[in-house]
Amino acid sequence: MPDITPDPIMKIAMGFMAAKHLFAANEIGLFESLAAGPASIAELATKTTIPSRTLGIVANAMVSLGLVERQGDQYRNSETAAVFLAGRPGPDLRPMLRFWNRISYPTWQKLEAAVRTGAGQAQFGLFNKEEQQIFSAGVEAFTAPVAAALAASYDFSRHRRVLDVGGGTGSFLVGVLRRHSALKGTLFELPGACEVARQRLAHEPEGARIEIVAGDAFKDPLPEGHDALIVANTIHVLSAAHNIELLRRMRSCVSAGARLLLADLWTDPTHTQPPAAPLMSGEFLVISGEGQAYSEAEAEDWLGQTGWQKIERKPLAGPGSLIVAEAK
Repeated sequence: MPDITPDPIMKIAMGFMAAKHLFAANEIGLFESLAAGPASIAELATKTTIPSRTLGIVANAMVSLGLVERQGDQYRNSETAAVFLAGRPGPDLRPMLRFWNRISYPTWQKLEAAVRTGAGQAQFGLFNKEEQQIFSAGVEAFTAPVAAALAASYDFSRHRRVLDVGGGTGSFLVGVLRRHSALKGTLFELPGACEVARQRLAHEPEGARIEIVAGDAFKDPLPEGHDALIVANTIHVLSAAHNIELLRRMRSCVSAGARLLLADLWTDPTHTQPPAAPLMSGEFLVISGEGQAYSEAEAEDWLGQTGWQKIERKPLAGPGSLIVAEAK
């Protein structure tokens, strides 16, 4: 028999060290400081105002993880870091790392308690202004590929007005409206998130075609007059019972034939595929207090109970996929 080693266990157990090194590198601006080209630790210390000794610890950790390259005393960004973490125009994952560092990571320290008790720490509606900004920007960065894929893969030309329930900064609506100049949208979100969305949409031409409505989807009436509804990355933060209630409330605010677009980490029946979904279930539990990743079969059952008929499921980006349903 081949030798059995603890290496797989050690790699997983030390994963928190890699994550925190990455978060620290992002917070101190290591990747931005290397955007202009190679630099020594002394030069980076001057740029970042971080002590050379501790900066070297983080920089060398990034070398070991493949995000920074070192030749002699010169450090440079890897191609991946240069594209996603150095502040170039285009996809930017720095807000996502800041969100995971400032909001998610402290909450994950209570995962064991959440597993034991069956409930995490509900965060929504409780963020201060800084936390809400970090949360909203981080979620937008994390979901940007899915938002782009939804706008490109679903035919919105059949619709007149789109309602995004729990739509964060409005980034999903911006992508859709950018492709369809006659389309109008409504963003329905909690008040704190709406404040961030107003600031974000003020800088987008499409913002003029988006109405922002503050409210709680379980307490306030949903805006009417829409023939398409987007629910992206929201189902997974709710319990099954709350999802059924939400689907029922959305059905009551639209006419027959309206479309419902559920973008999420839909899993297989075992809840183990795609691989990111079971790991992210821990995030949804500790952040929302009740969520997890759900299967396509569960969604189909909920839709049938609440007046919707599933039409199809299609891949979007990464582990994300789309379930399309129609109001019966």
